[in-house]
Amino acid sequence: MKNFFKTILCLSLLAISASLFASSHREAPLIADDPLADNTDLYAFRSPDEPGMITIIANYVPLQLPQGGPNYYNFGENIRYEIHIDNDASIPGDEITFRFTFKLVNEDPTTFFNIRLGKQNLKATYTLERSIDGGKSFQMVIRNGVVPPNNVGTRSITSGVGLDTRYADLVQNAITTSSTGEKVFCGPADDPFFVDLGGIFDLGDSPRQGSKSRDGVKCLNVSTIAIQVPIRTLLKKGAFYLPKTILDPDYVIGVWASSSRRAIRTLSKGKETHSGDWVQVSRLGMPLTNEAVIPIGYKDYWNALSPYAEISDTVLDNFFYNPELALYMDDSQFGTAVPAMKQLRIQRKSLGSFDFGYGKDGLYPLKGNPALNGTALDDKVFGTLLLPGPGKARSVDLWPIFHTGAPNLPPYQLATGKGGNPLAPGKPFIHNFLPNGGDMLRLNMAVPATRRSDPNFSSLGLVQAAVMGLTHPKYKGNRSLEFIPNMDGFPNGRRLEDDVTRIELQAVAGVVLAAVGLWYDDFDGKNPVSTDLIDVLTYTTGVEKNDAKFGMSFPYVALPWAGDGKCGGVEVSSPSTAAIANAAAESSLLNAPKVVAAVYPNPVRDEINFNLRSQGENQIQIDLYDLNGRKLNSIISTTVFEGENAIQAKLPVGLAKGNYFARIIDKNGAVLQNVKIVKVN
Repeated sequence: MKNFFKTILCLSLLAISASLFASSHREAPLIADDPLADNTDLYAFRSPDEPGMITIIANYVPLQLPQGGPNYYNFGENIRYEIHIDNDASIPGDEITFRFTFKLVNEDPTTFFNIRLGKQNLKATYTLERSIDGGKSFQMVIRNGVVPPNNVGTRSITSGVGLDTRYADLVQNAITTSSTGEKVFCGPADDPFFVDLGGIFDLGDSPRQGSKSRDGVKCLNVSTIAIQVPIRTLLKKGAFYLPKTILDPDYVIGVWASSSRRAIRTLSKGKETHSGDWVQVSRLGMPLTNEAVIPIGYKDYWNALSPYAEISDTVLDNFFYNPELALYMDDSQFGTAVPAMKQLRIQRKSLGSFDFGYGKDGLYPLKGNPALNGTALDDKVFGTLLLPGPGKARSVDLWPIFHTGAPNLPPYQLATGKGGNPLAPGKPFIHNFLPNGGDMLRLNMAVPATRRSDPNFSSLGLVQAAVMGLTHPKYKGNRSLEFIPNMDGFPNGRRLEDDVTRIELQAVAGVVLAAVGLWYDDFDGKNPVSTDLIDVLTYTTGVEKNDAKFGMSFPYVALPWAGDGKCGGVEVSSPSTAAIANAAAESSLLNAPKVVAAVYPNPVRDEINFNLRSQGENQIQIDLYDLNGRKLNSIISTTVFEGENAIQAKLPVGLAKGNYFARIIDKNGAVLQNVKIVKVN
């Protein structure tokens, strides 16, 4: 009977199809055929304008064309959309669950229009139930919640023959406060994710080597469930309401989202009925797990598991201990076959001996060494959780990022103050450790929110916090716990602005290892800010921000794009025109010569000399950047010719002494090389 139900489920999912083009949002074969139940993204962050609240945003139904009528996208009936919270690793399973179910009604079935004369078809309302006893019971806290209609177009929304209102007012009027104090919004919104989907999944062509990178979800919408929850509601039982520190371990939560369907769907004469047990068909915690870490043969299996079921699954663990992406960041494997990722290279001889290459031992050679005593890698502290055995190269960095979070213990502290020993105590900058099972967004709710107006706010999240903790004069001189901007960023939760694709690729390239003192192979024993580190920190996918501005208050997402054929106020280009332009750019860049540069003297005072060896004639520009990745000035723009080229330039007047890097780009904006510069007085 169990196999029968599985067969029925598979057939049912395959029958629920929609005309969607390929995307990372459609991350597994079965769920790609069931877009109404497809999780696209999950966000969890401390609300910047409401510090006592946590905002969680779960998006579903990927790649919605704003003009996708006459039956516009919506939440599905007969689906349970759930947001799960774990706040206590000692108790199996979720402590809190928010369950959303939706109902669709046709107010005027006599028309084929979605909106006409104040009435709406496929009008959605929702019910919200909450469980705070581990799912044993559910309490209804919102009944008949309002879902705004799709932003069909001007006549349908603002004119007298439509709804005669502003779309922004529809959104504001749909924000509801539950009977238990949560603020809720459900409805269409701009997809806040930004990434060059076409480049990433074209065998890692990101940034694109033959054309300009483009946001693959630009001007597309999703169906958003946003909920703002008081921190006191999410706290583990027995925790003090006021945190002891900004890294209080009692304030860590794990968040994941899912969708479930009935096991049996029956079709008959234009109607359908649903029966049987509820079956999980999609889930999401950390971004890009099922898209870019789990191989295609296991994607449907992963979607059907809860994170807690991953505890006993050793097969999935291996994809994190030795991720496929690492093969393309290692020249001894397939690194040279993926030129777009040439700046991303993993440590193969960190500190002269530690090899984090695919299938290597990482830090396992230290097993049993007294140097591990009292650290997170000590068997007496967390058992073999973080150092389980040989051949599991990334058990100390990538695996915990996805499965446990990082504890505020060595080696998971910044290299600041460690004196060259990565296992020594350093500067604390993260504690979101919750060893409760598998893939979740883990967030320490005690960490203050970085103001979006802060000049140090960065889409690089914890990577930028680490850079500042290692280099900024305010933080690098001590090992004290202090708030560094962006400590509230991904992977400590996830903010809408965080560039998660770039951060995760940098993490696969070993940036976390470098931050804690396991430097890159070209470390000279003195200055850890090596060329390899600069290359990883300055790597970009070519798409670094969303296509619309986020809101400053709940629900923070941008309004959905309208079905008027406009994208950001500009008519959308036809595919044929774009294809021709991309092909021309690709041909130009593939034939462009390469440039190799050396700098002398280095350290440098005021004047700098570049020796550039070029394969043919090329127009180049050299820009100066600081170690936070901010462009300071353009040093020179010139033409180089076949062979050796000697170029002299002056550094900006008044440039402070310190470490910088020069970025050499060609006429198409492609990065040819990053060169480290040390400025002295």
